[in-house]
Amino acid sequence: MPSKPSMAWATVIAKLSEAAPFIRQRWGGEGSFFELLRPLKREPKTASPPASRTRDETDKAEQPARRRLFSPLTRLIVGINVFGLVLLVGGLLLLSHYRTGLVDSRIAALATEGELVANALEESALLEPELAVQKPQFDLNATVPILRRMASSSGTRIRLYGANGRLLIDSRSLLESTQVQSYRLPPPGVFPGGNFLGRVYDWVVGRLPSPDLPRYVDNPAAAGFLYDEVANALLGEQGTAQRVDDQGQVVVSVAVPIQRLHVVQGALLLTSEGPEIESILRSERLRILQIFFVALGVSIVLSMLVSGAIGRPIRKLAAAADRVRLGRSGRAEIPTLARGDEIGDLAASLADMTKALYARMDATEQFAADVAHEIKNPLTSLRSAVETIERTEDRERRLRLFNIIKSDVGRINRLITDISDASRLDAELTRERMEPVDIAALLRVLTSMIGETGSEGAPVSITVDTGARGDGALTVTGLEDRLAQVFRNVIDNARSFSPPTGSVRIAARREGPNVVVTIDDDGPGIPPENLESIFERFYTAREGAENFGKHSGLGLAIARQILTAHRGRIRAENRTGASGDVTGARFVITIPT
Repeated sequence: MPSKPSMAWATVIAKLSEAAPFIRQRWGGEGSFFELLRPLKREPKTASPPASRTRDETDKAEQPARRRLFSPLTRLIVGINVFGLVLLVGGLLLLSHYRTGLVDSRIAALATEGELVANALEESALLEPELAVQKPQFDLNATVPILRRMASSSGTRIRLYGANGRLLIDSRSLLESTQVQSYRLPPPGVFPGGNFLGRVYDWVVGRLPSPDLPRYVDNPAAAGFLYDEVANALLGEQGTAQRVDDQGQVVVSVAVPIQRLHVVQGALLLTSEGPEIESILRSERLRILQIFFVALGVSIVLSMLVSGAIGRPIRKLAAAADRVRLGRSGRAEIPTLARGDEIGDLAASLADMTKALYARMDATEQFAADVAHEIKNPLTSLRSAVETIERTEDRERRLRLFNIIKSDVGRINRLITDISDASRLDAELTRERMEPVDIAALLRVLTSMIGETGSEGAPVSITVDTGARGDGALTVTGLEDRLAQVFRNVIDNARSFSPPTGSVRIAARREGPNVVVTIDDDGPGIPPENLESIFERFYTAREGAENFGKHSGLGLAIARQILTAHRGRIRAENRTGASGDVTGARFVITIPT
């Protein structure tokens, strides 16, 4: 007997399992934790069997699946197209090569500007020393106008350092004393970053990787050696540097030496002022975002159109398949879609499959009716004989009735055996794997077995014509046992109609891509109106009372069924002599290689 804790745990699991559909609808899906709890629910051993479903539940279960507005196929197509577009635009927004090009261009511009300013200062602002041992000095009265003019025209911050690294002039202090700083304000009612694209840009750029650059420190009181590029310039080499300020904007600096007679007299440090590079990048990225949203809308619309072009006919075919499955409106047909693509091929294949299904249903129904009719005849005869034998005392008559009963029982046994073989045939033909079969060798084995067993009937001879192909020319792909059954049924039928003095002749040859086998007998032939009827189930037309009940009429029907599964065919015709009289029947079997 289970303990109380285990029973309590089972109760908790049962409650969770009962609530799982509601919880799954809100938070879980197939394969979720709550779905996994269901197998843990313990059922009592004495639980009563589940009650049968009501009519409403059955109707609900048989209803076709609800068609959603946005199907998984639609979501998949839209997701794939949007993902590719987002991936492309994301790569463009990084603009690493474009940023590098902008920085290189700005460095080249600053270097050119620095060379011009350095040459101007070297020519106009350096004073010759009175003593040879003294170094030239900068004339600040001549230097200030040059730096103010260049800084105001280019917007570049220019700092002049002496040979000892001390800051002499800063263009920012010169411009602040003569100019009023101004800022462009947004239009009334519009705030910076308040528009949609601006907010999207700030959100996206805030998640992009920022350049890994050193921090820019602006210390006017510090010596020029604080900056590596200035230190290089004081050594006679031009220096460049990239840094990031407190606002995350890239600051580009170029240091140019000022020389006279190859002696460094000082250095110029030119620094990009303001968010020049970031402004250009922002402008380009906003244009890309504008194009992206237009392309996104177009991509979604086109994806919906493509999904509709694919999904609508598929939903139409699914609805038709549901009607065929439910079968409430008679025999529903699969619609034919006038399309030249794979969906049109699918519709045509489904329509053909439905027709084949209906044909199989008709054949099954007809087969059941034929089976009932064929079995009912010997059963009626058997019942009549049994009822008669109870009322008669005549020994000879009772013996005849016993023979009738024995014959009817044998006939029923043969019918059941042949019907069982015919009913299993379709399943076996579709389940077994076809392999190469040598028809010539198969026919030789069959004729050898007939001769060795000494069975009653006309003798059988065989002629094989392999032509120039030699051995293996009569090889086809099929099921060896079933093809042997075809030839055995046709040969037995021919022997049963041939007189004891006649014979059955088999000839096999290759005709193009097919193997053709003809089986001739010396029987009375086949009435012209029955050349097709003989291949129907339970059809037999044999003369003489001694042949009654010995044949089920399924042999040739089974042979045609097997050949159809092998994409082959069988037909019957009569052989005629020189005078035009019928001399026997001929069966022509064609099997593709």
